[in-house]
Amino acid sequence: MLPHDKLDALAARFRGLDDRMCDPVVLADANLLGKLVKERSDLAPIVEAWGRHKDLVRNLEEDEAALNDPELRPLVEDEIPELKAKIAKLTREIQILLVPADPHEERNTILEIRAGEGGEEASLFAADLFRMFSRYAESKRWAIEILSQSESSSGGVKELIAQVTGNGAYGELRFEAGVHRVQRVPATETQGRIHTSTATVAVLPEAEEVDVVIDDKDLEISIAASGGPGGQGVNTTNSAVQIQHKPTGMIVKCQDERSQLKNKAKAMKVLRARLLDIEQQKQASQVSADRRSMVGTAERSQKIRTYNFPQNRVTDHRIKLTLNKLEKVLSGDLSEMIAALRSHRQAELLGEVTPNRGDEDDL
Repeated sequence: MLPHDKLDALAARFRGLDDRMCDPVVLADANLLGKLVKERSDLAPIVEAWGRHKDLVRNLEEDEAALNDPELRPLVEDEIPELKAKIAKLTREIQILLVPADPHEERNTILEIRAGEGGEEASLFAADLFRMFSRYAESKRWAIEILSQSESSSGGVKELIAQVTGNGAYGELRFEAGVHRVQRVPATETQGRIHTSTATVAVLPEAEEVDVVIDDKDLEISIAASGGPGGQGVNTTNSAVQIQHKPTGMIVKCQDERSQLKNKAKAMKVLRARLLDIEQQKQASQVSADRRSMVGTAERSQKIRTYNFPQNRVTDHRIKLTLNKLEKVLSGDLSEMIAALRSHRQAELLGEVTPNRGDEDDL
Protein backbone atom coordinates (compact mmCIF):
# COMPACT_ATOMS: atom_id res chain seq x y z
CA MET A 1 0.00 0.00 0.00
CA LEU A 2 1.08 3.54 -0.69
CA PRO A 3 0.70 6.47 1.75
CA HIS A 4 -1.79 8.46 -0.32
CA ASP A 5 -2.00 11.41 2.08
CA LYS A 6 1.79 11.76 2.20
CA LEU A 7 2.09 11.57 -1.58
CA ASP A 8 -0.67 14.16 -2.06
CA ALA A 9 1.15 16.43 0.42
CA LEU A 10 4.41 16.03 -1.51
CA ALA A 11 2.62 16.90 -4.74
CA ALA A 12 1.17 20.02 -3.13
CA ARG A 13 4.61 20.95 -1.81
CA PHE A 14 6.03 20.49 -5.32
CA ARG A 15 3.45 22.87 -6.81
CA GLY A 16 4.11 25.36 -4.05
CA LEU A 17 7.81 25.36 -4.84
CA ASP A 18 7.08 26.51 -8.39
CA ASP A 19 5.26 29.53 -6.98
CA ARG A 20 7.97 30.32 -4.42
CA MET A 21 10.72 30.16 -7.04
CA CYS A 22 8.97 32.94 -8.96
CA ASP A 23 8.94 35.21 -5.90
CA PRO A 24 11.26 38.23 -6.44
CA VAL A 25 12.53 37.91 -2.85
CA VAL A 26 13.58 34.30 -3.48
CA LEU A 27 15.10 35.14 -6.85
CA ALA A 28 17.27 37.74 -5.14
CA ASP A 29 18.62 35.16 -2.68
CA ALA A 30 20.89 32.75 -4.61
CA ASN A 31 21.41 30.47 -1.62
CA LEU A 32 17.68 30.05 -0.89
CA LEU A 33 16.89 29.66 -4.58
CA GLY A 34 19.48 26.92 -4.88
CA LYS A 35 17.96 25.01 -1.96
CA LEU A 36 14.47 25.26 -3.46
CA VAL A 37 15.72 24.11 -6.87
CA LYS A 38 17.39 21.11 -5.20
CA GLU A 39 14.23 20.25 -3.25
CA ARG A 40 12.11 20.50 -6.38
CA SER A 41 14.53 18.28 -8.28
CA ASP A 42 14.37 15.67 -5.50
CA LEU A 43 10.56 15.72 -5.41
CA ALA A 44 10.02 15.64 -9.19
CA PRO A 45 10.45 11.86 -9.74
CA ILE A 46 8.06 11.02 -6.87
CA VAL A 47 5.40 13.52 -7.93
CA GLU A 48 5.59 12.45 -11.57
CA ALA A 49 5.29 8.76 -10.67
CA TRP A 50 2.41 9.46 -8.28
CA GLY A 51 0.58 11.33 -11.04
CA ARG A 52 0.97 8.39 -13.42
CA HIS A 53 -0.15 5.99 -10.67
CA LYS A 54 -3.37 7.95 -10.07
CA ASP A 55 -4.09 8.01 -13.82
CA LEU A 56 -3.65 4.23 -14.07
CA VAL A 57 -5.88 3.60 -11.05
CA ARG A 58 -8.54 5.86 -12.56
CA ASN A 59 -8.36 3.96 -15.87
CA LEU A 60 -8.61 0.64 -14.02
CA GLU A 61 -11.70 1.77 -12.12
CA GLU A 62 -13.34 2.86 -15.36
CA ASP A 63 -12.53 -0.46 -17.05
CA GLU A 64 -13.84 -2.48 -14.11
CA ALA A 65 -17.05 -0.47 -14.18
CA ALA A 66 -17.32 -1.18 -17.91
CA LEU A 67 -17.39 -4.93 -17.22
CA ASN A 68 -21.08 -4.54 -16.39
CA ASP A 69 -21.78 -3.34 -19.93
CA PRO A 70 -22.10 -6.32 -22.35
CA GLU A 71 -20.94 -4.18 -25.27
CA LEU A 72 -17.85 -2.77 -23.52
CA ARG A 73 -16.86 -5.92 -21.63
CA PRO A 74 -14.88 -7.53 -24.52
CA LEU A 75 -12.95 -4.29 -25.00
CA VAL A 76 -11.72 -3.98 -21.41
CA GLU A 77 -11.20 -7.60 -20.35
CA ASP A 78 -7.73 -7.77 -21.91
CA GLU A 79 -6.77 -4.30 -20.74
CA ILE A 80 -7.48 -4.84 -17.03
CA PRO A 81 -4.61 -7.34 -16.38
CA GLU A 82 -2.18 -5.02 -18.16
CA LEU A 83 -3.28 -2.06 -16.04
CA LYS A 84 -2.95 -4.07 -12.83
CA ALA A 85 0.59 -5.11 -13.80
CA LYS A 86 1.55 -1.51 -14.56
CA ILE A 87 0.10 -0.32 -11.25
CA ALA A 88 2.00 -3.00 -9.31
CA LYS A 89 5.26 -2.07 -11.01
CA LEU A 90 4.74 1.65 -10.46
CA THR A 91 3.77 1.06 -6.82
CA ARG A 92 7.13 -0.57 -6.17
CA GLU A 93 8.96 2.24 -7.94
CA ILE A 94 7.22 4.79 -5.72
CA GLN A 95 7.99 2.77 -2.59
CA ILE A 96 11.67 2.84 -3.53
CA LEU A 97 11.54 6.57 -4.24
CA LEU A 98 10.04 7.13 -0.78
CA VAL A 99 12.92 5.34 0.98
CA PRO A 100 15.00 8.08 2.64
CA ALA A 101 18.14 8.69 0.62
CA ASP A 102 21.56 8.41 2.21
CA PRO A 103 22.54 12.05 2.84
CA HIS A 104 26.06 11.22 1.65
CA GLU A 105 24.98 9.39 -1.52
CA GLU A 106 26.29 12.00 -3.95
CA ARG A 107 29.55 12.75 -2.15
CA ASN A 108 33.12 11.98 -3.08
CA THR A 109 34.61 9.04 -1.23
CA ILE A 110 37.75 7.95 0.58
CA LEU A 111 38.77 4.43 -0.48
CA GLU A 112 41.07 2.40 1.77
CA ILE A 113 42.53 -0.94 0.65
CA ARG A 114 44.69 -3.16 2.86
CA ALA A 115 46.30 -6.53 2.28
CA GLY A 116 44.88 -9.19 4.61
CA GLU A 117 45.75 -12.86 5.02
CA GLY A 118 48.07 -14.40 2.46
CA GLY A 119 51.39 -12.57 2.69
CA GLU A 120 52.81 -11.18 -0.56
CA GLU A 121 49.96 -12.69 -2.57
CA ALA A 122 47.51 -10.65 -0.49
CA SER A 123 49.41 -7.45 -1.31
CA LEU A 124 49.31 -8.29 -5.04
CA PHE A 125 45.56 -8.87 -4.76
CA ALA A 126 45.14 -5.52 -2.99
CA ALA A 127 46.89 -3.89 -5.97
CA ASP A 128 44.53 -5.75 -8.33
CA LEU A 129 41.53 -4.36 -6.42
CA PHE A 130 42.86 -0.81 -6.68
CA ARG A 131 43.29 -1.21 -10.46
CA MET A 132 39.72 -2.56 -10.66
CA PHE A 133 38.31 0.43 -8.78
CA SER A 134 40.47 2.84 -10.79
CA ARG A 135 39.17 1.52 -14.09
CA TYR A 136 35.59 1.60 -12.85
CA ALA A 137 36.14 5.22 -11.77
CA GLU A 138 37.48 6.02 -15.25
CA SER A 139 34.38 4.50 -16.84
CA LYS A 140 32.25 6.79 -14.66
CA ARG A 141 34.48 9.77 -15.45
CA TRP A 142 35.42 10.13 -11.81
CA ALA A 143 38.85 11.35 -10.76
CA ILE A 144 40.93 9.15 -8.47
CA GLU A 145 43.94 10.37 -6.50
CA ILE A 146 46.23 8.34 -4.26
CA LEU A 147 46.54 10.02 -0.87
CA SER A 148 48.85 7.49 0.75
CA GLN A 149 50.30 4.09 -0.06
CA SER A 150 52.71 1.51 1.29
CA GLU A 151 54.13 -0.92 -1.24
CA SER A 152 55.27 -4.48 -0.64
CA SER A 153 58.57 -5.98 -1.82
CA SER A 154 56.71 -7.86 -4.58
CA GLY A 155 55.26 -4.68 -6.07
CA GLY A 156 51.91 -5.13 -4.42
CA VAL A 157 50.15 -2.88 -1.93
CA LYS A 158 50.23 -3.28 1.84
CA GLU A 159 47.95 -0.28 2.30
CA LEU A 160 46.55 2.31 -0.08
CA ILE A 161 44.26 5.26 0.57
CA ALA A 162 42.73 7.15 -2.34
CA GLN A 163 40.14 9.82 -2.93
CA VAL A 164 37.51 9.26 -5.61
CA THR A 165 35.94 12.47 -6.83
CA GLY A 166 32.72 12.43 -8.83
CA ASN A 167 28.97 12.66 -8.56
CA GLY A 168 27.62 9.63 -6.69
CA ALA A 169 31.03 8.06 -6.05
CA TYR A 170 30.24 7.12 -2.46
CA GLY A 171 26.72 5.97 -3.32
CA GLU A 172 28.08 3.31 -5.66
CA LEU A 173 31.41 2.32 -4.17
CA ARG A 174 30.02 1.86 -0.63
CA PHE A 175 28.82 -1.59 -1.72
CA GLU A 176 32.49 -2.60 -2.13
CA ALA A 177 33.27 -2.26 1.58
CA GLY A 178 34.28 -5.50 3.28
CA VAL A 179 36.63 -8.46 2.91
CA HIS A 180 37.44 -9.53 -0.65
CA ARG A 181 38.89 -13.02 -1.18
CA VAL A 182 40.92 -14.36 -4.10
CA GLN A 183 41.59 -17.99 -5.02
CA ARG A 184 44.33 -18.52 -7.60
CA VAL A 185 47.73 -20.07 -8.28
CA PRO A 186 50.40 -17.47 -7.41
CA ALA A 187 53.19 -16.82 -9.91
CA THR A 188 55.67 -18.11 -7.33
CA GLU A 189 53.81 -21.41 -6.80
CA THR A 190 55.80 -24.25 -8.43
CA GLN A 191 53.38 -27.12 -7.77
CA GLY A 192 50.23 -25.52 -9.13
CA ARG A 193 48.44 -25.27 -5.77
CA ILE A 194 45.60 -22.80 -5.38
CA HIS A 195 46.19 -20.24 -2.63
CA THR A 196 43.53 -18.19 -0.84
CA SER A 197 44.27 -14.59 0.15
CA THR A 198 42.25 -11.60 1.28
CA ALA A 199 42.21 -7.82 1.20
CA THR A 200 39.97 -5.43 3.09
CA VAL A 201 38.21 -2.44 1.56
CA ALA A 202 36.79 0.50 3.50
CA VAL A 203 34.65 3.10 1.72
CA LEU A 204 34.00 6.37 3.57
CA PRO A 205 32.07 9.45 2.44
CA GLU A 206 34.32 12.46 2.16
CA ALA A 207 33.64 14.62 5.20
CA GLU A 208 33.21 18.35 4.96
CA GLU A 209 34.52 20.65 7.67
CA VAL A 210 30.97 21.34 8.85
CA ASP A 211 30.41 17.58 9.36
CA VAL A 212 33.30 17.03 11.75
CA VAL A 213 34.70 19.70 14.05
CA ILE A 214 38.31 18.92 14.98
CA ASP A 215 39.95 20.92 17.75
CA ASP A 216 43.61 21.69 17.04
CA LYS A 217 44.52 20.79 20.62
CA ASP A 218 43.28 17.25 19.97
CA LEU A 219 45.90 16.75 17.26
CA GLU A 220 49.52 15.71 17.58
CA ILE A 221 51.35 16.41 14.32
CA SER A 222 54.85 15.11 13.61
CA ILE A 223 57.07 15.65 10.59
CA ALA A 224 59.70 13.27 9.21
CA ALA A 225 61.63 12.47 6.05
CA SER A 226 59.59 10.55 3.53
CA GLY A 227 60.52 6.95 2.86
CA GLY A 228 59.93 4.41 0.13
CA PRO A 229 59.47 4.99 -3.60
CA GLY A 230 59.00 8.46 -4.92
CA GLY A 231 62.26 9.82 -6.19
CA GLN A 232 65.14 11.67 -4.60
CA GLY A 233 63.09 14.81 -3.90
CA VAL A 234 60.54 12.94 -1.84
CA ASN A 235 63.03 10.83 0.07
CA THR A 236 65.33 13.61 1.24
CA THR A 237 62.87 16.27 2.41
CA ASN A 238 61.04 16.43 5.72
CA SER A 239 57.65 16.27 4.03
CA ALA A 240 56.03 13.18 5.56
CA VAL A 241 53.20 14.07 7.95
CA GLN A 242 51.73 11.96 10.72
CA ILE A 243 48.63 13.15 12.56
CA GLN A 244 47.36 11.52 15.71
CA HIS A 245 43.85 12.29 16.92
CA LYS A 246 44.38 12.03 20.68
CA PRO A 247 40.74 11.45 21.76
CA THR A 248 40.42 8.35 19.56
CA GLY A 249 44.08 7.34 19.20
CA MET A 250 43.61 7.31 15.42
CA ILE A 251 46.79 7.87 13.38
CA VAL A 252 46.95 8.99 9.75
CA LYS A 253 50.17 9.23 7.73
CA CYS A 254 50.78 10.83 4.36
CA GLN A 255 54.07 11.18 2.49
CA ASP A 256 53.13 11.06 -1.20
CA GLU A 257 53.69 14.77 -1.86
CA ARG A 258 56.94 16.73 -1.66
CA SER A 259 55.03 19.52 0.03
CA GLN A 260 54.53 19.20 3.78
CA LEU A 261 51.39 21.35 3.54
CA LYS A 262 49.87 19.14 0.85
CA ASN A 263 50.58 16.00 2.87
CA LYS A 264 48.99 17.58 5.93
CA ALA A 265 45.89 18.55 3.94
CA LYS A 266 45.55 15.01 2.59
CA ALA A 267 46.04 13.47 6.01
CA MET A 268 43.38 15.77 7.49
CA LYS A 269 40.98 14.76 4.72
CA VAL A 270 41.39 11.07 5.61
CA LEU A 271 41.14 11.76 9.35
CA ARG A 272 37.97 13.77 8.90
CA ALA A 273 36.37 10.99 6.82
CA ARG A 274 37.26 8.37 9.43
CA LEU A 275 35.85 10.45 12.28
CA LEU A 276 32.63 11.01 10.34
CA ASP A 277 32.40 7.26 9.77
CA ILE A 278 32.74 6.61 13.51
CA GLU A 279 30.00 9.13 14.26
CA GLN A 280 27.70 7.59 11.65
CA GLN A 281 28.20 4.13 13.07
CA LYS A 282 27.50 5.36 16.59
CA GLN A 283 24.24 6.81 15.36
CA ALA A 284 23.39 3.49 13.75
CA SER A 285 24.27 1.65 17.00
CA GLN A 286 27.14 -0.18 15.34
CA VAL A 287 30.21 -0.92 17.42
CA SER A 288 33.12 0.21 15.28
CA ALA A 289 35.29 2.94 16.76
CA ASP A 290 38.08 1.82 14.44
CA ARG A 291 35.96 0.81 11.44
CA ARG A 292 36.19 -2.94 12.10
CA SER A 293 32.52 -3.48 11.33
CA MET A 294 33.20 -2.38 7.77
CA VAL A 295 36.31 -4.38 7.01
CA GLY A 296 36.14 -7.19 9.58
CA THR A 297 39.44 -8.75 10.60
CA ALA A 298 40.37 -9.81 7.05
CA GLU A 299 39.79 -13.46 7.93
CA ARG A 300 38.79 -15.59 4.96
CA SER A 301 35.49 -16.58 6.60
CA GLN A 302 34.31 -12.95 6.72
CA LYS A 303 34.37 -12.42 2.98
CA ILE A 304 31.77 -10.48 1.05
CA ARG A 305 33.08 -11.56 -2.36
CA THR A 306 35.28 -14.29 -3.87
CA TYR A 307 37.35 -13.99 -7.04
CA ASN A 308 38.01 -17.56 -8.20
CA PHE A 309 40.52 -17.70 -11.06
CA PRO A 310 40.36 -21.46 -11.87
CA GLN A 311 36.58 -21.22 -12.31
CA ASN A 312 36.61 -17.76 -13.94
CA ARG A 313 33.94 -16.56 -11.54
CA VAL A 314 33.21 -13.75 -9.13
CA THR A 315 30.68 -14.53 -6.38
CA ASP A 316 29.15 -11.92 -4.11
CA HIS A 317 28.08 -13.81 -0.99
CA ARG A 318 25.75 -11.09 0.29
CA ILE A 319 23.30 -11.56 -2.57
CA LYS A 320 24.49 -14.96 -3.80
CA LEU A 321 25.25 -13.58 -7.26
CA THR A 322 27.88 -15.28 -9.45
CA LEU A 323 29.26 -13.74 -12.62
CA ASN A 324 31.43 -15.87 -14.91
CA LYS A 325 33.50 -12.99 -16.21
CA LEU A 326 36.32 -12.58 -13.71
CA GLU A 327 38.73 -10.79 -16.02
CA LYS A 328 36.09 -8.24 -17.04
CA VAL A 329 35.21 -7.54 -13.42
CA LEU A 330 38.86 -7.07 -12.44
CA SER A 331 39.19 -4.76 -15.44
CA GLY A 332 36.57 -2.47 -13.92
CA ASP A 333 33.30 -3.92 -15.20
CA LEU A 334 31.45 -3.54 -11.89
CA SER A 335 28.18 -2.06 -13.15
CA GLU A 336 26.17 -5.30 -13.10
CA MET A 337 27.41 -6.24 -9.64
CA ILE A 338 26.78 -2.81 -8.13
CA ALA A 339 23.31 -2.56 -9.72
CA ALA A 340 22.36 -5.93 -8.21
CA LEU A 341 23.68 -4.89 -4.79
CA ARG A 342 21.77 -1.60 -4.96
CA SER A 343 18.53 -3.42 -5.85
CA HIS A 344 19.06 -5.85 -2.97
CA ARG A 345 19.66 -2.97 -0.58
CA GLN A 346 16.43 -1.32 -1.68
CA ALA A 347 14.58 -4.59 -1.08
CA GLU A 348 16.11 -4.76 2.41
CA LEU A 349 14.90 -1.25 3.21
CA LEU A 350 11.42 -2.16 2.01
CA GLY A 351 11.43 -5.27 4.20
CA GLU A 352 11.16 -7.60 1.23
CA VAL A 353 14.32 -9.58 2.06
CA THR A 354 16.26 -10.36 5.21
CA PRO A 355 19.67 -8.65 5.48
CA ASN A 356 22.48 -11.09 4.70
CA ARG A 357 26.03 -10.58 6.00
CA GLY A 358 27.38 -12.85 3.30
CA ASP A 359 29.86 -14.72 5.49
CA GLU A 360 28.65 -18.25 4.91
CA ASP A 361 31.36 -20.72 3.96
CA ASP A 362 31.75 -21.06 0.22
CA LEU A 363 34.37 -22.61 -2.03
